[in-house]
Amino acid sequence: MKQGTKSSSRLIVLHVAREMSQSTKVAFAVGKSVGNSVVRHLITRRLRHILARDLGLLPAGSFVVVRALPATATASYAELEENVSFALAKVMAA
Repeated sequence: MKQGTKSSSRLIVLHVAREMSQSTKVAFAVGKSVGNSVVRHLITRRLRHILARDLGLLPAGSFVVVRALPATATASYAELEENVSFALAKVMAA
């Protein structure tokens, strides 16, 4: 998370280090401040689904870390999708 580009929105912080390996890798950081285990896993599944669709937008071999902020616990799927798209657009523009 120390290398690459960082972008944040109201619900997530997105870190992208470009062209670091052969394949693109994504990691999720959803801490206890987001909620209990059920809520954290729900957020992780939603983020995984959203990023699976948008993975082709990233350069091949990128490392991506998505950190969920506490506000994600009460956010709808559409809000989360909008925030991920916003953060990805900012990272790709940089």
